[in-house]
This record gives sequence, C-alpha cells and structure tokens, in this order.
Amino acid sequence: MPGAIYAEGLVKTFGDVRALDGVDLDVPEGTVLGLLGPNGAGKTTAVRVLTTLLQPDSGKAVVAGIDVLKHPNEVRRNIGLSGQFAAVDEYLTGRENLQMVGQLYQQSARAAKARAVELLERFNLTDAADRTTKTYSGGMRRRLDLAAALVVSPPVMFMDEPTTGLDPRNRQQLWGIIEELVAGGTTLLLTTQYLEEADHLAHDICVIDHGQVIARGTADELKARTGGERVEVVVHERDQITPTHDVLAGFGKGEVMVAQHTRKLTVPVTGGAKLLAEIIRELDARGVEIDDIGLRRPTLDDVFISLTGHAAEEGQANGDGQANGTTAPGTRAPGTTAPGATAPSTTAPGATATEPSDTITDPKESAK
Repeated sequence: MPGAIYAEGLVKTFGDVRALDGVDLDVPEGTVLGLLGPNGAGKTTAVRVLTTLLQPDSGKAVVAGIDVLKHPNEVRRNIGLSGQFAAVDEYLTGRENLQMVGQLYQQSARAAKARAVELLERFNLTDAADRTTKTYSGGMRRRLDLAAALVVSPPVMFMDEPTTGLDPRNRQQLWGIIEELVAGGTTLLLTTQYLEEADHLAHDICVIDHGQVIARGTADELKARTGGERVEVVVHERDQITPTHDVLAGFGKGEVMVAQHTRKLTVPVTGGAKLLAEIIRELDARGVEIDDIGLRRPTLDDVFISLTGHAAEEGQANGDGQANGTTAPGTRAPGTTAPGATAPSTTAPGATATEPSDTITDPKESAK
C-alpha cells in the first residue's frame, strides 16, 4: 500500500531541461524522507509537483491518499508547505501574518489569534510580534514562514530547505519542533543540502541528481557507500605532506585528498580506531610532526562527490532554479498558501498566467 506521499514516474521539463526524469518516491505515514541533492538536481521541482504548484508532464502522485492531479484542492487541505524562500507580507506584523494564515484556513478570529501567540513564542518571535516583518532579519523571516506552515496541524508536511539562514540555536529548535510533529503522526518530506540535518531527522534519504533518484537508504547506508570513515591529518610543515601522503596511501581505501594551504590530508579507510593507531605509529616512525589527526565519518560533500561526481553547491540550474537564486520558467518561489484559498480570477500559486498548462485549479472549489 502506498505511503502518505507516493510518486511514480514523475516527469517535468522546462524547455530543453528535464527537471524530473522519472522520479519515484514512497514515504510511509509518520516518517521523514530527506530529499538530498546538489543545486538544480530537481528537489524543489518535485516538491512543487507534490504540493500542486506544478503539473507534471507525466507520472502519478498521491498525497495523504488523494490524487494530486485529480483533486488538487483536497490535497491542499491536507498539507502544510514551507517553501525555499520566506513568503511573508512585509507590511504586516509577525502576529498579523500568522493570524491571516489562520483565517485563510477558516479558523475563527479567536482561534487564529491564540495559535499566533503560541507559534510566536515557540519560534522566539514574541518580542518582535508587533513589528512589521520588513524590519525582520532574514533568519527571523525564515522562522515566521515556518511558523505559518504550522498554523494548522496537517497530516503531511513539505519543507524545502527549511533551515537555510538559521543560526545553530534556531536550527536545533526547528529540529525539535519537527521531531514533535513526526512523533504526533505527521509525515514529512524534507529537502536539504545538509547531511547532518537529514541524518538527525530522516528515517530514509533519497539522493536526487539530474532529475533522477540515484540512491536511497539511511544516512549510515549512504555514508558506507562512500567508504565509511575518513582519516584526516594536519601536518606541522608543508614539506611533510609528501611522506604523509605515502603513509595514508598505504593504509587508505581510495584517493588521498590534499589541501596544501591548510596542510590537511584526507583518505577513506576501514578499520576504525585500530587502524588510526597504526597510522599514528607509522607517521611517528617517519618523523612526521602532526598538528592534528582524527577519524571522522563522511561529510555531505563526501557523499555527493561519491554519488554525483561533484560537491553539493555545484551543478547547473534546472527547473529548481537554485544555482543562481532564480526560479524556474513560468513559476514563482513557493510560499505558504492556504488550501483552496486561490481566488477564481487568479492563477494557482507557483504559476504565471502565461503558462496555464502548469496550473491546477478548480474555480468552484477555489471560490468556496
């Protein structure tokens, strides 16, 4: 039986760019799927399709048991979305933004006000609650946008790189909120470029590149595919790089990476602490003076380089429009839009009037 989020063979093109090229996803109810990939890989395009902001060229998508193509307005009533860019009204206060979203979800004025107070406190925005959001910092706007996505408690949530721009304390706080939601039964699809974030939150991880899912598994499984562990050595003098390289090449299970300016050498290994001790003894025997040495697990770049051939921040922009901060042709950056709140005379969120083929609307439902 398909999960709370299910996609099969999703294809979406923008001109000559194939943003999604047969994407399959299946997220069981009450779990978190981390969707990882370099800039322009297709992550945001997949989110837009699953949240009814874009219509796929082909394929099937079901969210909360509802067909995305056949019943988009029903899907919107059952999801929450925090897009890649904060979508707040800068001329309203933080409190007014949240109350407006609550009333768009057809909450009573009293309920919307109470929920706004709760979320402002939860996201440490109480002191700024009655300031217009144009005076907010980027991180504060991001937190307000995330709060707006949680005004109701939908069974399915989509968060597109939610912690971008947040400081470590607020990132940790958001992780705690996400864990509470999932513990309460919410299903979450989370796009991120931070393996640490996916490692902390996701039950399962999909790596997407060039519009295709190229790997899936737990964080530990993906790390194991890149060699499992890394030995990092920082030598005291640059003239000791060559002998250190020779030692690491003898113990390692792959190419030795050298950063000349920091005098750091890194190599994938297997063997853990016992092997590390052997490397230290060999370096000592060769008279190599070490400033630092350690054993660590693979980083996000290690995983991406292994799976995609390039680092996380590289890659060409496609339908995601992420590489240069632009949006895909015919789309706007997604925000938090109330289900069924689109007026009959307007286009659906995430589409322009010049491309009606990408718009999924039901005027009768939207007018309700």
